[in-house]
Amino acid sequence: MHSGKIVFSQVMEYLPLKDFHRCVDRYDGYRKVQSFSCLDQFLSMAFAQLTYRESLRDIEACLRAQQMKLYHMGIRSDVSRSTLAYANETRDWKIYADFAQVLISIARDLYAADDFGIELKETVYALDSTTIDLCLSVFPWAHFRKTKGAVKLHTLLDLRGSIPAFISITDGKVHDVNILDEILPEAGSFYVMDRGYLDFERLYRMTECLAFFVTRSKINFGFRRLYSHPVEKETGVQSDQTIVLTGFYSAKDYPDKMRRICYFDTEREKDLTFLTNNFALPSLTIAQLYKCRWQVELFFKWIKQHLRIKRFFGTSENAVKTQIWIAISVYVLVAIMKKRLKVKESLYTILQILSVTAFEKMPILQALESSRYRTQEGDTHNQLNLFG
Repeated sequence: MHSGKIVFSQVMEYLPLKDFHRCVDRYDGYRKVQSFSCLDQFLSMAFAQLTYRESLRDIEACLRAQQMKLYHMGIRSDVSRSTLAYANETRDWKIYADFAQVLISIARDLYAADDFGIELKETVYALDSTTIDLCLSVFPWAHFRKTKGAVKLHTLLDLRGSIPAFISITDGKVHDVNILDEILPEAGSFYVMDRGYLDFERLYRMTECLAFFVTRSKINFGFRRLYSHPVEKETGVQSDQTIVLTGFYSAKDYPDKMRRICYFDTEREKDLTFLTNNFALPSLTIAQLYKCRWQVELFFKWIKQHLRIKRFFGTSENAVKTQIWIAISVYVLVAIMKKRLKVKESLYTILQILSVTAFEKMPILQALESSRYRTQEGDTHNQLNLFG
């Protein structure tokens, strides 16, 4: 019988604790803390994510039932609803946002060589947002509509490994295109976006930073064709043109040349028109890059289904952002563990196994690689797009 660490503790061993304490120090997280530390708070909330707890009462009941194992989990204080609620309300959410960025940096290095379906050396990002609906009377700070509240999760997803490289949490009224002001474009990288991000002034800023964008065009924008390039229509590409903008304001905002590609999607029987500032890649590759944008939609669907970010343990802005950032940290932490242990199971399967073995004393590889878990996942086949 294995008499070592419990499974939950083995997962948490992948946390870079020195970096965590630096994040806490940065925002004075230890100020007026007597017993329930920021690490205790993080581990309690991480436990809630891994085991699908639905409320503070749920967390308290489960952890008190395993009181003798709290020390082995790394939790050095008793966990109560009031203490955890107070910590979520008062301790700066930026502690956990910064720590999530530390984990993201580690994960991106681990997944840097992964394939995402297109043979391309450059980094490719997909940018999009998802809305999490809230009750306006309970969350009055989450402005969205007159009778409805919401927060938006703006995400820049690195397609190699489906790791979020940038995340911004705002209220529901913030338009997607404004997030481009917060992103520092990386030279040589590709940014794939839908037409909600079509703002020529901001796109030209990307061009000046030597970054590439791929986006959908709107119907009513004015342009003049300069050149037409040969295409193979059997691939679905109908035209490949070099254009300049002719609208007074759009031409002023984007004075350079642009590439316009018309593509017919045979699966959906739909005509699509793409705009890009990259003139080197084949036109079909540009269309395939835009198709890869769907991975960010799968990411949003996945985290909403398998992480606790739709029901919140607190109603303040700080509590909501704390919960979301810790959820993202858990997602990335499990991705790091999967890569380092070379586990072949999908992320979905790993989380399901961890949810029922958190308090077991057994080697984590034995839990994750046991053949009895290798079953058909039914309707969850889309989850296989995230980490295999």
